[in-house]
Amino acid sequence: MLRTSVRLAIRALGRNALRTILTMLGMIIGVAAVMTMVALGNGAQDTVEQDVRSAGTNLIHVNAGNYTRGGEESRIATGLGAATTLTPADAEAIGRTVAGIKRIAPGVRLRGWIASGSHRFYGQVLGTDVPFASMFGWHFDEGRWFTAADVAARRPIVVVGRTTRDQIFGSGAKAVSRTVTIHGQSFTVGGVTDTADPDQIEMAFVPYTALQDALGIAYLHTITIEAVLAGDASRIAAETAALLRSRHAAHINAAVEKLRRAGITGNQMPQFGAGAAGAPDDFTVKTQSSEALTKGLYTSVAAFVLANMPKLDEVNLAEMNATLQRARSTMTALLAGVAVISLVVGGVGIMNIMLVAVKERTREIGVRRAVGARRRDVLVQFLTEALTLSAVGGAIGIALGFVSAFGLTLLLDWPTRTSAAGVGLAFGISAAIGIFFGFYPARRASRLDPIDALRTE
Repeated sequence: MLRTSVRLAIRALGRNALRTILTMLGMIIGVAAVMTMVALGNGAQDTVEQDVRSAGTNLIHVNAGNYTRGGEESRIATGLGAATTLTPADAEAIGRTVAGIKRIAPGVRLRGWIASGSHRFYGQVLGTDVPFASMFGWHFDEGRWFTAADVAARRPIVVVGRTTRDQIFGSGAKAVSRTVTIHGQSFTVGGVTDTADPDQIEMAFVPYTALQDALGIAYLHTITIEAVLAGDASRIAAETAALLRSRHAAHINAAVEKLRRAGITGNQMPQFGAGAAGAPDDFTVKTQSSEALTKGLYTSVAAFVLANMPKLDEVNLAEMNATLQRARSTMTALLAGVAVISLVVGGVGIMNIMLVAVKERTREIGVRRAVGARRRDVLVQFLTEALTLSAVGGAIGIALGFVSAFGLTLLLDWPTRTSAAGVGLAFGISAAIGIFFGFYPARRASRLDPIDALRTE
């Protein structure tokens, strides 16, 4: 019976192809608008979540060596001074072991002359890895950031800050493909970055592997870590310190023993703290927030702030989660409103055309009833026609929505995201709209009196 109803519905709709297409147009536009809005909304929500979750202080800095101020006064361990024990293997172990890390970048530092011909500029050169630029959301005046292949091949490529470019090549000059000399080595300029950080625009950035070659070293000076959640920064810092402490335990204990054998004791000896086997660490781990909050403070005040950093991160994380929930609720309400308006317009169009169809085919209904069709048969036939209209229109609308979302991404660089659940929901809603708005015309057709219907001219 259902198969026959579908066949009759397709035949009936095919008799007036133009009218059928125009009727489906409302559903097509409605579903396409909903699909596009859902894709845009999901993309915007992802962007908002990413911005909110990473808002504020979500960076952790690991530095080789360890020195602190205050000593016994604030129970902060003094350190072992400069160290050469921080390695790329440590960075890999951190990224592999500690949960909640989004990006990680090993680093090597150098202060020296950056020269090109007779022009030179004294500044900081940072050897780093590919994720570093994304951590700060950099834009480039020209050129590009170096790639993973450049780092692996240890290529002498340099990206300079805007001020560094102006000092060496002249204000606004083209720098890409030109050559500079750093620590006696030639580097080719690959890009010029423009960042809001006043220090970074005066720096030069190269693959850390290339700077290791220039300096003749195999160790690192720093590791920069980006947390997925800003509220996890203190936890990640603590787990990173514990991991490095276990990896460097042998060197730390050997260094302390060497100081003892040299006769350095008492107040001259590094104070014991939370390091391996009671010895001070040969590294420091600080979150971005702790550095900002303790800058310029007395040692006792700085120690109090550092002791309460985990509680501050917990508060920040709770506030961010609440903000995400409010943003998600607002976006859901907006999309629901657009969906209801669009689909109701399409449904009203289907109801209108089905009422016209019942009026036009009154005599046909009378003939069917006269030869034995039941009210339920007539009801199913017209419901099937309405469902076919909405389902086909919904399928076309879904396809058009995909095309529209893809086009907006290309033209406006707007992030979009579609999902299989969203597609299934859109198709299900379009079918439900057809049944809902088609029920009244179908019920009206099924309740026609056969005799009165046969008399209709």
